[in-house]
Amino acid sequence: MQKTQKLLLATLIQAALVSTAFASEQSESKGLVADAEGSVLFRTGFIDRDKKDSQPDNRSTAQSAIVKMESGYTQGTVGIGFGVIGDASFKIGDNKHAGNSMIPKHDSGRAYNHWARGGAFLKARVSNTTAVFGTQVLDLPVLASNTGRMVPEYFDGLLVTSREINGLELTAGKFTKNQMSDQISTDENKLDRAIVWGAKYKVNNALTTSYFGLDSKDKLERHYVNANYKQALANDASLTYDFSGYHTEWDKGASASSARPGLDATSDNRSNNIWALSGTYSQGPHAVMLAYQQSTGNTGYAYNENADGFQSIYLPNSYLSDFNGRGEKSVQVQYNVDFSNYGVAGLNWTSAYVYGWDIDTKTTGNAKESEIFNQVKYTVQDGFAKDASLRLRYSHYRTDFAYTDDYYMPDTNEWRIFLDIPVKLF
Repeated sequence: MQKTQKLLLATLIQAALVSTAFASEQSESKGLVADAEGSVLFRTGFIDRDKKDSQPDNRSTAQSAIVKMESGYTQGTVGIGFGVIGDASFKIGDNKHAGNSMIPKHDSGRAYNHWARGGAFLKARVSNTTAVFGTQVLDLPVLASNTGRMVPEYFDGLLVTSREINGLELTAGKFTKNQMSDQISTDENKLDRAIVWGAKYKVNNALTTSYFGLDSKDKLERHYVNANYKQALANDASLTYDFSGYHTEWDKGASASSARPGLDATSDNRSNNIWALSGTYSQGPHAVMLAYQQSTGNTGYAYNENADGFQSIYLPNSYLSDFNGRGEKSVQVQYNVDFSNYGVAGLNWTSAYVYGWDIDTKTTGNAKESEIFNQVKYTVQDGFAKDASLRLRYSHYRTDFAYTDDYYMPDTNEWRIFLDIPVKLF
């Protein structure tokens, strides 16, 4: 593990020194002020989980403002810059049933009336290599911030990204704090140290590949691979093949709630493999996807239990449920239509059905679950409200009691409504 990390870090340093055949981003810097950017996203959010089997419902409504302001880079061989990121929110209504990672709670269980969070970061750039140190929102398959609630999940640390070689992007980083969307403390998840590394390579216009790794101290080791190939067909159609998969091993003492009975936290033999293969046929405004996903090992694909990112599951069969149970197999059919070709630019509809089986629980080896998913999103295309969007999402989830009794969610009907209004400050 340490050899892999050192090799990648050495590659990043070497890549930064390699002369390339394309323009340097730093050479085009206009300075701290000229390239500065500032924006605020006003978000109104509502999530309602109507749970069956006498389980308590969750319902949350809130208003947030998510702010990001950052300078450009100083001119010269080495560019330096800085920025801040943060959010301020207040609840709408009493929110007596708050939950769903939307609104923080006091120790008594009462929802906060209002709250604010955030941090600062420094950045540096040499040629096409950038380093950011401080509070960040991450979008890595093995360490991904939750951005699907009111406000984002934050990580504190260092992230280096290098694009010195055409088509190749290298990533390495180290993070020491993790703050969930509904947490006030900057390190409530008590992250010790998470080291990430990875690479994306665009082989050609049709094929892209990627690999990422994560080593979280005393918690887990995780690896991710992906290959995506887009085949052009006649009549403006295409067929896209995608393969993705994770391998995870947990350390002694780390949480893995979906481990097979008898494998408690004292075990150092807990692991999971989960992979998915999908094919998407697209023609004009229509797209149909078929996907198969399979999980193997003595635990399910457990994520976010060890400060490893609430959104770290880059797999197709992930909606309200992730279909990532121990031993689970699942299939999906999804349909998407873009209404731009029908005179309603900015309107998009996605509908999907996912069915999972052979889930290994405490009482049976063939538990089942299913979900019907629908989402409609409209984004304003022009005018004073350009880029404002309204998203309505509904999930109808059903599962066997054996899986619910294995500490998974019960039958649930969920609504999500989000109104986003972005405002560019400068």
